[in-house]
Amino acid sequence: MSTLLPEARRDDLVARLNAWFLDAARPLPWRSPDTTPWGIFLSEVMSQQTPVARVAPIWQEWLERWPTPSDLAAAAPGEAVRHWGRLGYPRRALRLHDAAVTMVERHGGEVPSTHDELLALPGVGEYTAAAVASFAFGERVTVIDTNIRRVEARTVTGVEFPRPNLSAAERRLAALLLPQDDHVLWNAASMEFGAVVCTAKAPACGTCPIIDACAWQLAGAPVYDGPARRGQAWAGTDRMVRGKLLAVLREAHGPVERARLDEAWDDDAQRERCLSSLITDGLVDPIDDELFALPGHR
Repeated sequence: MSTLLPEARRDDLVARLNAWFLDAARPLPWRSPDTTPWGIFLSEVMSQQTPVARVAPIWQEWLERWPTPSDLAAAAPGEAVRHWGRLGYPRRALRLHDAAVTMVERHGGEVPSTHDELLALPGVGEYTAAAVASFAFGERVTVIDTNIRRVEARTVTGVEFPRPNLSAAERRLAALLLPQDDHVLWNAASMEFGAVVCTAKAPACGTCPIIDACAWQLAGAPVYDGPARRGQAWAGTDRMVRGKLLAVLREAHGPVERARLDEAWDDDAQRERCLSSLITDGLVDPIDDELFALPGHR
């Protein structure tokens, strides 16, 4: 055991946060015991960089429309984009469709049950593979997301925020914290704690159940002095314009004329740049120079 994290301290931290989670966890719909691995897979992809309150109704709609990977794989990829709603980063919708097709082709229409098989799916990264392997199948695997990194940075390392990029030292710390038993509970508890208590902008230190063991607080809560953290600008950005163009296509019942897209944003250069990027990303299918559709909806 590292001198940074004595075994007794690790066990105390894990036990206290797990107990907190069992008492205070939000009743998110995908936490229901009868949620299928497919439902968990959808929730993990949809929740990346998106508030869960926005995810929940879309998640429910998707499960009703496509209750299995086979159902989504049989639909046109543009339907996934159409029903993505306001979740943002719509390439995730296409990646979900691609993953569903691969599940049908390689796994009999089922979500694969191991971390390595999940990681081999198109569009699935380290976090998603680990989270699904843990939460859907109980595999003992370290899950590391933004919330978990922040919780571990504050409680153990004693800094307000982790560095922008995941380091080898953070991976080692996360592996040390992962208990032999209750590892699924720990992954969920540490993630939830970062989402609702140990938050980035306004941590609820006054009601924190482990404040007496938090290295950052014990050090006097020093202000972060590392590399600049990226902001999340939105108004007037290409991301916003791409969203406006996609909204026009999602609301249409067929191909859309360029003139209708022109009405969505009046900066010609930015609009054309964003339309070109949507085409490159496979989110928009150009039928000709004047007609555009969602993929699979020519």
